[in-house]
Amino acid sequence: MRPHKPAVIYLVRHGHSSANAKSILAGRDFKVSLSSQGVNQAESLATELAEKQFSALYSSPLPRCLETLAPLRAIQRKLPIQILEGVIEMEYGDWSGKKLATLARNKLWRNIQERPSLVRFPNGESFVEMQNRALESVRSVAKPGKTILICSHGDVIKAIVAGFLGLHLDGFQKLAIDPASISVIEIHGDSAYVKLINGTSHLKIKDLPKTKSRRLSLGGGDGSESK
Repeated sequence: MRPHKPAVIYLVRHGHSSANAKSILAGRDFKVSLSSQGVNQAESLATELAEKQFSALYSSPLPRCLETLAPLRAIQRKLPIQILEGVIEMEYGDWSGKKLATLARNKLWRNIQERPSLVRFPNGESFVEMQNRALESVRSVAKPGKTILICSHGDVIKAIVAGFLGLHLDGFQKLAIDPASISVIEIHGDSAYVKLINGTSHLKIKDLPKTKSRRLSLGGGDGSESK
């Protein structure tokens, strides 16, 4: 018998952004905001989560995450949005701000898709470092019996989910985390159970990701089909 109720973590990826629309790897660019599609997704998220009894709302410090939570914050007025630095977007270093189509021609791209555990971005962060700080950050705010929401980024959420699943980091690219999706993890002491991954049933048809032919991506992707 478990002595305590679990900590329940809702992991929300930010909505579709202006960088997603241009197929650019945004990284930690504070000038990137939600696209019009992302604004619609944020409203749908707020409607879906309005009745949830959250103990706290946490967010990456980047504007696209804060904007995603703004409609929910307007409903749950008693809960401020707290910045959680450990779930900020990966530091892609010299790759930040570049077109994904251009980056995909780089020799490092194959390793990113197949052996990310060995990859460090030029003048940036390694996937191992990103996963470690993100997992540590989530555990630091996970309290037994409390339900919290964390808004973060595609690769970061994939790394968190992989960590709690016990999936090797080299397999995390097999997970899909679309814009404005919801994933749910229950933490029971040293054990964790992933209850939902990449839930998008709350999104309107026009704002749903097109998943006809998905390809491996970087930055979490924009939820669109391969071209």
